Amino acid sequence: MNAYWLSTASANIAYREMPGSGPAVVYIHGLGCASSAEYEGIAASPVLAGRRAILVDLLGSGLSDRPASFSYSIEDHARSVAELLCDVVPGSINLFGHSMGGAVAIVLAEILGTKVERVALSEPNIDPGGGVFSKRVAAMSESDYVARGHFDLVEASKAQGNAVWATSLAQSAAFAVHREAVSLIKGSTPTWRRTLYGLKMPRTVIVGERSLPHLDIGDLSHHGISVTVVAEAGHSLAIENPDGLASALHRALT
Repeated sequence: MNAYWLSTASANIAYREMPGSGPAVVYIHGLGCASSAEYEGIAASPVLAGRRAILVDLLGSGLSDRPASFSYSIEDHARSVAELLCDVVPGSINLFGHSMGGAVAIVLAEILGTKVERVALSEPNIDPGGGVFSKRVAAMSESDYVARGHFDLVEASKAQGNAVWATSLAQSAAFAVHREAVSLIKGSTPTWRRTLYGLKMPRTVIVGERSLPHLDIGDLSHHGISVTVVAEAGHSLAIENPDGLASALHRALT
């Protein structure tokens, strides 16, 4: 793992670099996750091996710092990753973001403009209101979530068979998870959906078959966004069908 000092956040953001050729594929994880743990196998899969990859742990997650003064909003996450990439990756990049990371990737693509060749998103947050877990987190005050909600969510996730995510969530800073959830619920102006529609580079949204029917598919296609469905997977594509996600991502980047 590598650490990069963010002057804007006064903190180290951690990233894993996997050597290869072509535009670097930048992986951005979802709420309570860490790219360093979740996407190494995807980046090293036979269909993606040989591509340069940058696996970013957002502040508050994985091996990155957890500055208490950071907002952990989607927009500030995007700005911090932009600072990293503009220094570490001088050439063009491709972006992949999952769930919350999808919203971060959308904002990041707007910030970086022509530096980004392609954007691939798996079940991204593109509208305000959040998802199942972010709603549960944001329903509590930050102090209550830190005091008991975080532990309760980790234990409940284990009991429900979601042990992989629970382990990653347990290692994330509770206050960071809460602020991220609040940001997802609040959304942005314009919405991340509208920002996604306005991006000029090729865009793909990847959806798990178990998440169907997905009401966005028709609207996304109408706005020139390719949609790929991964069989035998729901929201946690990297866990439920990693080979299927890798193949879908390969197609999106080709």
